[in-house]
Amino acid sequence: MTASSVMATPLRGQTKEIHNMAFSTASKKNGKTYFLHSRQQTLRGGQTVTLYYFASEAGPGAMDALPEGYQVTENERTGLPLLKKAK
Repeated sequence: MTASSVMATPLRGQTKEIHNMAFSTASKKNGKTYFLHSRQQTLRGGQTVTLYYFASEAGPGAMDALPEGYQVTENERTGLPLLKKAK
């Protein structure tokens, strides 16, 4: 367990770790909270790229802040958050 996480009340007999400092956003459509994550992916050509995604629970790869030059938008139809490069 890291300094930025605490143990929460177990759900259905499982231990759940919550990352306090993870960047989160709430959907305007359904009110759910989503946490920003990132991971490194190596493409077939050998190039490494960083993938950003939102998940309903903070887990491994959770980010503390929004990457510089990006902004959060929301899909109007589904209410899911999206990360876009700022204009």
